[in-house]
Amino acid sequence: MSIRKMMALHPKAEGHTNEPMAVAAKHAMYCALFCTSCADACSAEPMDMAQCIRTCMDCADVCTATAKIAARQTAEDNALVRAMLTACIDACHICATECDRHDHEHCRLCATMCRECADDCREALATLH
Repeated sequence: MSIRKMMALHPKAEGHTNEPMAVAAKHAMYCALFCTSCADACSAEPMDMAQCIRTCMDCADVCTATAKIAARQTAEDNALVRAMLTACIDACHICATECDRHDHEHCRLCATMCRECADDCREALATLH
């Protein structure tokens, strides 16, 4: 299954899709899953991980909302898409910074995914007029 293919099937797309936007939507969903998993793992750590848990959960919510909005093509709202991509970039940066503070493999993976998601959102942002 491919979100690119699904987006290309939209009547407005006429068989084409904004590739960077499709990649950003896909990776934002992946990032939401990584952040959710990291928050869950942090909750099982013996030390106080409250800030990391909160940051990961917030980032997961922003990423999920961004992915949904980025995948929509009917009645374009580039201002909102731009705002969501920007919010996702910011949330991912904040989450990566927080996860970098901890010496746990799940935090390292989450930080890496957040950076990749932010990069993809920047590329998608550049495609908006």
